[in-house]
Amino acid sequence: MRAAGSWEWPSAVELAEAVRTGRFPAVDVVGEALGRIARADGSLCAFAEVWAERARAAARAVDARIAAGERLPLAGVPIGVKGRYGLRTAGPLIAAGCVPVGATAVPGPGTPWQTWGLGAHGRTVNPWRADRTPGGSSAGAAAAVAAGLVPLATGGDGAGSVRIPAAWCGVIGLKTTNARRPPGQRDQGRERTRGSKRKPGAELEPGAERAPEREQGPEGEQGLEGERNGEREERECAGGRSGDRSGLAAPGVIVRYAADAAAYWRIAARETASEMTERANPEPPVAVFSPDLGFADPDPEPVTLARAAAMRLAAAGVVRLPPSGTPPHLEDPAPAWLALRTPGADRGPAERVRAANDRLLAAFFSRADLLLTPTTPNPAHGHEGPGDRYSTALTWAFNLSGHPAISLPAGIGTDGCPLGLQVVAAHGGEATLLAVARAAES
Repeated sequence: MRAAGSWEWPSAVELAEAVRTGRFPAVDVVGEALGRIARADGSLCAFAEVWAERARAAARAVDARIAAGERLPLAGVPIGVKGRYGLRTAGPLIAAGCVPVGATAVPGPGTPWQTWGLGAHGRTVNPWRADRTPGGSSAGAAAAVAAGLVPLATGGDGAGSVRIPAAWCGVIGLKTTNARRPPGQRDQGRERTRGSKRKPGAELEPGAERAPEREQGPEGEQGLEGERNGEREERECAGGRSGDRSGLAAPGVIVRYAADAAAYWRIAARETASEMTERANPEPPVAVFSPDLGFADPDPEPVTLARAAAMRLAAAGVVRLPPSGTPPHLEDPAPAWLALRTPGADRGPAERVRAANDRLLAAFFSRADLLLTPTTPNPAHGHEGPGDRYSTALTWAFNLSGHPAISLPAGIGTDGCPLGLQVVAAHGGEATLLAVARAAES
């Protein structure tokens, strides 16, 4: 099921170059994506809506822009957008030449856990094993990229909603720095700040189209997986009507290739490739591995695979793992996260946990560049749910703190499904994360 077409997508960057040079018209590239969706999505259920005619019209417009001499960095790249609010956060990508082909699946109503998706044809399945969930809440985004339906899909991450499905589907998931900063702090670590950065979706390009909004049921109850609804995160990242007063949600992207995550970030942050290179550390970054962040209770296999992936990075010279490196022992963020998302809850204790972890992480990133952990404490669960596990146990700490993080493929578990290595950087440290992802890939 993982290969939906007769050939695997090249990277989005390579695909755009082919469109810009005339080797492939955008109309043909988008037609290929729509064909893959038509062939595979009946069983994968990665899309809630497919905008076939709208996508073909947008592709023709991209071809016209190329013919008029515009140099679009992601010309003709077909993308999935997360939920009904996805086009709002995708505005900069659309302006760069991307063509949205549909809204990817997010969790439906009726469950307290959000690591699943509901597509137009039913529950979204993991492309590696149909009896397992792809994770969530960016369930359809990860499944679509992993199965080769599209090369890139957007997501919003409020507790791990980009990183968890990326890990369980064997692809790359980037969560950007949250807009919130700890009180009194600026960007930390070894990154050099070069002016303010615009978050993805802060502006919607004039004339960028929106998907028609469907009637939706009420948002799911907040429960074990922490997030009330996948579309809520997209609305918050887009600056929608409720906003994100908790500061937990951040935009993100799911891709197969690290170069595409870097292209996404350059567009989102309005940063050039040379500026990203300048901001990245010239030496291999110092990294420290933590199996549990001091509070979680992960299964052995995710820890084993993530530790092995970290050791491979060190052996390849991508990172330095000093023997004396000591990871931070954080306070469990679960009560604080839940309180911040619960209307009427007393936020005092939550803010105290947040402040304590902020201090611990600030001290850690003053002496190290990267924190490595398993992305999840458990493997992909079945469609019946996660039981009493918090799949977010190792991810939502960094929504609370605002740090950028990326999930990289760590290996395949004994159940035949992928697991991930989470790499966390100081605030504003996306360039370092992406440099590590590129080096790990090569």
